[in-house]
Amino acid sequence: MIEGSSIRDKVLTAVLIAAVAGAVGMLGYTVAHPPNPERYTEFYLLGPEGKAADYPEELAVGEEARVIVGIVNREQAALSYRLEIRADGVIVGGIEVVQLAADQKWQEEAVFIPDRIGDRQKVEFLLYRQGQDEVYESLYLWVDVGDGVA
Repeated sequence: MIEGSSIRDKVLTAVLIAAVAGAVGMLGYTVAHPPNPERYTEFYLLGPEGKAADYPEELAVGEEARVIVGIVNREQAALSYRLEIRADGVIVGGIEVVQLAADQKWQEEAVFIPDRIGDRQKVEFLLYRQGQDEVYESLYLWVDVGDGVA
């Protein structure tokens, strides 16, 4: 019986050594070849005071509305972006080109001026990446636009 135990012990020891060697090999591979970081662009709106509040809700036709637009390039490469602002499908503002290095942040005030009366107008902030005609990211606000006569 001692001989049987000895063979079993040798097999278990060999399996344990193989498992440890496999784990060390997998760890080494993971360290040598880390997974690709996630690539994305942060895109956000803040109210005029720099907080996620107090967005324009009621305006008069032709009145300037201001928000702060932020873009953070997490795409792992330098990129250019273009911002277009539309109210009910009509362009009412925008920023032509913002060039950002990898992990660079851009934040600036954007102005839009609604040109027609109407409640619950959807004001869209459309972000395009360099050389692309399709919208990459979008955000929106709902705005009531009156004639300005009180």
